Formats: sequence, structure tokens, C-alpha cells
Amino acid sequence: MEVTASLIVVTAIFLWGTVSKRLTRADLTAPIVFVVVGVLLATTGLIDAPTAPATFKPLVELALVWILFSDAARVPVQDLRHDLGRYLRLLAIGLPLTILAGWGLAIWLLPALGAWLALLVAAALAPTDASLGIPVVTNPTVPGRIRRLITVESGLNDGIATPVVLLAIAGAASAEDHGPGVGEALADLAIGLLAGAAVGLAGGRLLRLARGHGWMAEEFIGIAVLALALAAYFLAIVLGGNGFVAAFCGGMALGATAGPRVPAELTFLEQAGGLISLLVWLAFGALAVPIMLDRLDLPTALYAVASLTVVRMVPVALATWGSGMSRATVLFVGWFGPRGLASLVFALLALEELGPDADEAIAVITLTVLLSVVAHGLTAAPLATRYGTTASTPTQPPTEP
Repeated sequence: MEVTASLIVVTAIFLWGTVSKRLTRADLTAPIVFVVVGVLLATTGLIDAPTAPATFKPLVELALVWILFSDAARVPVQDLRHDLGRYLRLLAIGLPLTILAGWGLAIWLLPALGAWLALLVAAALAPTDASLGIPVVTNPTVPGRIRRLITVESGLNDGIATPVVLLAIAGAASAEDHGPGVGEALADLAIGLLAGAAVGLAGGRLLRLARGHGWMAEEFIGIAVLALALAAYFLAIVLGGNGFVAAFCGGMALGATAGPRVPAELTFLEQAGGLISLLVWLAFGALAVPIMLDRLDLPTALYAVASLTVVRMVPVALATWGSGMSRATVLFVGWFGPRGLASLVFALLALEELGPDADEAIAVITLTVLLSVVAHGLTAAPLATRYGTTASTPTQPPTEP
């Protein structure tokens, strides 16, 4: 970016920080603000769209590494057993069904995509982003089990979907003769899994040992965790593996071994990730929104609406069948699957790897994310309050919610 664009960006970040609480109360969220800033920078020519993907690539990759690592590390692995059945239903049944449903719909509704790009769209839009539904996961009237269910699902489904997204990108690149094949991508994923698990296990045990002996200065704990996330990523790259899978597996291993203080120790990493996420939303507005506007048509709009409704809600209903969850709870969990940062990062990665060949897929993902930001942002608070009030009434059966 030019110096003028950089000045505008840092000024926007500062101004957002000064009024963020007030604007959030008016349903004007950071994603909305920084997407608009990105669009304005692109339309005024301050960001050069043809060269911008290469400029933003390190930023996008860094964002995905920290998202995957922190989401996985924050999941309370030791506590999952209390509601393990419901977590497994959503992640092992609901998520694959969502990807398959989205893939089939994309092939039927958007045949120009082809099989690989259709799979990319489906997998990129399968992960949910609990941060876009903060009024849901922080509303005390919503039962704690349901808030945890939504949070854990959001924390893990982006990491589970990542290998599918990367395979789809590799398949599309191979089909266009400008990338590695699917077999090589599978080998990369396996190496990344092993490298990330090794770094996370070793790092978690060392953190626990150092904490127990009082070796760690408090002001450096967060920095150490941030560095550990990058270590998992870079070790996988050095070994020829996939760094994103390594980051996710490293975060899972850290959360399982480092002890109960991990959530507090992730604060610095999440704050750094928060800054990066603002820049990624800006890049999304500058690069992806213009592509979406150029390719917007009825099939794209229909797919975006279906992705946020039936493609998400029907698999959730099927996955939770017989779990004891009420119809209201199933509908509530099914609706609050907002698409956010992970989906747009996947879109930007595809744009960087595939260039204009990915434009139609980028348009679908972009429209879906933008609709989600608005629809889930406007409905989170009122529906959470309404559902929480209903779920807490004494007339509910003992198996609720």
C-alpha cells in the first residue's frame, strides 16, 4: 500500500478503537466498518487491485495461523466429555453434511464453477464464527450448555474444514496446471498434522513446567504463546508440510497439555489477531467485494441465502436428531452459524493461489459473508434474549435445551 493508504488505515484503526463500544451498540461492527474502508480505498485507487493479493498474502496467512491456533487452544479439551455427544454430532456429522450439501448445491446452481471450485465454496462457507454472534455467546439468559456448544463448534470447525479447503484449492490449481496435485497436498496435510502436534505438546509441557517453577515473567507469557503458534507453522513449512494444519493441531495440543491458565495466556495472541483481523476485513473489502459486484447475479444470491439457511440448518437438525434438544434449540443453534473471518481468509487464499480463475467462487463466498455479517449481526441480540427467556421457563422438559 502507498503511504497515503497506510495513513488512512492506521487512522481508521485508531478511530475505531476510540468509539468501538458506542458503534457496536448501534450494530455497526468492526467487519462492516473495515470492509467499507477497504471498498473506499479500492474505488479511489489507493489500493492497486492487481498487485494487492501478493501484498496482502503474508497478512492473510498470518491471520489464518493465529485464528486456527487460538481457536483450537481455547477449546476446553478436558471439559468436552461433559457434552461430548453433542459436540461430535455437530462436528463429525453436521459439518461434513454441510460441506456435502453446499458442494452439491454449488454444482447444481453454479455449474460454471466445476467440481473443485464448488467444493472450495462449500468448505470455505462451512466454518462458523462465534465472534460475529457475541450477543449470543455472552448473553446470560442463553443456557450455558448452548453457549458452550456454539463456541466449541466455532473453535473447531474452521480447523476441520481447512484441509478440505486446501485440497479444493490444490485440485483447482492442478486442473489449471499451475499448482501441486491432490496427492502432494494430502502428504503436506499429514506432515503438518504431525509437526503441529509435536510443537504443541512440547510447548505445552514446557509452559506448564516453567509456570510451576516460577521461571516465567508474566509480561512475556503471551509473547511466548504467540511465538509457539508461529513455530508450529514454520516447522511444518521447513519439513515440507502444511503450516495451517500444523497451527490448528499445535493449538489443540497446547490446550490439552498446558493446563487451565491457557485461556488467559492466549489474550495477547488474540489481541494481535484482532488487529490482523481488521486488516483482513479491509483487504476483503478492497479485493473481494469488487469481484462480487462484477459477478453478482440471481444464482449467486440464491446460493448465498441457501448457505445461511437450509445448507446449515438442515444438517444441524439431522445431526442433533435424537439428542434431546428441543426444536427451538435446534433452530437457534442452526441459525447462529455466522460466516466470518475464516471464510473470508479462505477466499483470499484462493484468490492468491488461483487468481482470476477463482473469481466466481470468490463472489459467492463474499456475498454470503456480507449477508451473514448483516443478518446475524441484527438478529443476534433479540433472538438470543427471546430464546434465553423461553429456555429458562420452568415448563421446559428436563432434557432441555
